[in-house]
Amino acid sequence: MTKRTDTFARRVFLIAGIWGLLIMVPQYFLESRIGRTAPPPITHPEYFYGFIGVTIAWQLAFLVISRDPIRYRPLMPVAVVEKAAFGPAMVVLYMLGRVNAEMLGAGILDMIIGMFFVASYLRTPIAAPADGR
Repeated sequence: MTKRTDTFARRVFLIAGIWGLLIMVPQYFLESRIGRTAPPPITHPEYFYGFIGVTIAWQLAFLVISRDPIRYRPLMPVAVVEKAAFGPAMVVLYMLGRVNAEMLGAGILDMIIGMFFVASYLRTPIAAPADGR
């Protein structure tokens, strides 16, 4: 029996995917509440729901990667970009006074997950070509 070399990546992407789904799916039902607790109300619901949909799609991609990290290793840098798109933006927006501390925390958490994605990429071996070369 060979030792698994992709256990770290499996766990990282599985946890990230499950966590992301737990956080994002309920957002579909919170548009009006968000408008009340963090005014002003959402004026462009297409961006709000589009963001949620794309984010959920990525959580599903993380779950796919978790099933076979060696095979899906080429997607890991793209997953890092997904995390890098949100986290740093929240830090800058917080510094400009445009988002609250809760959004800053979400951004920092995304950057931490992104760092785990980088570590997963570096620790996951490159898949051997199918023809054995």
